[in-house]
Amino acid sequence: MDLHIQRALEAALQSYGEIAGVGVDGLSAQLSGVFEADVPYLEKVALLDEAFDDHPKLEELREIAFDLLLMNFFAADVEKLEGDYLESDEWEAIEDQTIDRGTEVLNLLLYLRECADEAIEPQLEDYLKEFLLVDEDEFQDEHRIYEPVIANQLLVDSSYDEIAEVAAKISQDTELAELFYPMMGFFYEQRPTAQDWEEYIAASVNPAFDKAVYHLLVAYSR
Repeated sequence: MDLHIQRALEAALQSYGEIAGVGVDGLSAQLSGVFEADVPYLEKVALLDEAFDDHPKLEELREIAFDLLLMNFFAADVEKLEGDYLESDEWEAIEDQTIDRGTEVLNLLLYLRECADEAIEPQLEDYLKEFLLVDEDEFQDEHRIYEPVIANQLLVDSSYDEIAEVAAKISQDTELAELFYPMMGFFYEQRPTAQDWEEYIAASVNPAFDKAVYHLLVAYSR
């Protein structure tokens, strides 16, 4: 398993478990086996789903774990395949079968990996305009998805309380509704202190999930 992915997965599970009061060791061990398994990608997806089916109290993290599984495939597994595998009909078929899986955490992780490769500091404006290309006509799906973030970019200079206040007003039908708070929290403070964590959790309406996602991003970008 890619080291960054391993750290991110462990951070998400431990953070969620601590706040929700749920044991995560069993799922953690199962998922480690899934990520390390030398089997085709879709078999890994099936094994990941089996792991979460075995641990229903951690269901909230299923699609986030899917994002990490796909990131791990890009970082580690694809090196074992032919160089043009991601352009193949086989991979296109896999994408079609999994098109409804995962979350926008995947795009943010891809951006953070690019930042690490180019040795630049992640910034929200850069993520929106240079990575997602939300201002370009051909990327209007991204503009629609990220509209709440685009409209509230100034929150990265505010506070967790203010970010949470805006997050509470976002319609739950919006694709980024549950990710808005941790995503904006990350761009507000990428190296949170113990005091930052206390303030972040205190302002959250879903602290276990919110800390899991935020901690995942912080751990991945270390």
